[in-house]
Amino acid sequence: MAEPFLSIQHVRKSYGANTVVQDFSLDVEPGEFVSFLGPSGCGKTTVLRMVAGFEEPSAGKIVVGGKDITRLKPNQRNVGMVFQAYALFPNLTVAQNIAFGLKVAGMSKPDADRRVAEMLDMIKLPQMADRYPYQLSGGQQQRIALARAIAPKPKLLLLDEPLSALDAKVRVSLREEIRSIQKKLGITTIFVTHDQEEALSISDRIAVMYGGRAEQVGTPFEIYNRPATKFVANFVGTLNVLEGKVTDASTGKVQVNTQEVSLKGKLNGSKSGDTLSLALRPEAISLARQPGHDTSLSGEIAEVHFLGSVIRVRVGIGGNTVSLDTFNNSTTPPPVVGDKADISFSSGDMLVLH
Repeated sequence: MAEPFLSIQHVRKSYGANTVVQDFSLDVEPGEFVSFLGPSGCGKTTVLRMVAGFEEPSAGKIVVGGKDITRLKPNQRNVGMVFQAYALFPNLTVAQNIAFGLKVAGMSKPDADRRVAEMLDMIKLPQMADRYPYQLSGGQQQRIALARAIAPKPKLLLLDEPLSALDAKVRVSLREEIRSIQKKLGITTIFVTHDQEEALSISDRIAVMYGGRAEQVGTPFEIYNRPATKFVANFVGTLNVLEGKVTDASTGKVQVNTQEVSLKGKLNGSKSGDTLSLALRPEAISLARQPGHDTSLSGEIAEVHFLGSVIRVRVGIGGNTVSLDTFNNSTTPPPVVGDKADISFSSGDMLVLH
């Protein structure tokens, strides 16, 4: 197996008695796009800042391209950084902002001018060279910040919530543009976000963080479909959680309210009488019994919300409430609150949360 391009090894960061990053380790392959995903205060930006050199780890080390960079200054790391707040120089034109790092590196003006023109073409803003930041939209400013970070050809690109200040439509188009540019350049990238949709849509892998730790690292498919912890399951996507009591651990039988369901395989580590939290994604559930679904539960329609193309239904099952979406069908009226209802799903889609 090839050596990782970036290796974060048992990194910890404390401010006095307050530890904000606890024993964080991650290997990133060359050209890989990895997102740090988590709520505010989980430590994701602190890890990024330690990789960039703006914070020094209290313990552990950071290796890039086989070289230990843990104690190097930011300007010695050959790392490009894009910040949440753009951080463009207001008194410099767009071209001068992009050329800033090239000038610091000692590149000749003709070469710098050619590189700036390449960058402006890459971000599709060649006509903006002589404008100032205040004359640009937020999306345009962030494109310029990206071009400035990439212009010196860094080994590693770090993006600290670069889209959070933008409106929803611009955010979607710019994240796709960032991913396209990253793939084209093949640059190893770390992307920090609290937005699960962003992380799921553009990442090769995601590190879900909570309390200064990586709760789970995996592909978007793995993170969403096979969450390793209760936090990951609840933080990524919408989740239904049912409380159940184990009736037979050897055959995976669990009682939900007064109804019994069978999970796939044994319930290792559990015994009869134990209470379990069972998770189901809304898209795994159907209203009424469907072919291929081997498990069903009976309940009562608790809420119905008409959302146009989709009807969101909540079904009460004893003390549990399950949410699911059905497509609007103009010939079929929506369910009625108070009606009896069956939900069905595959037992393989039900997860035990730990």
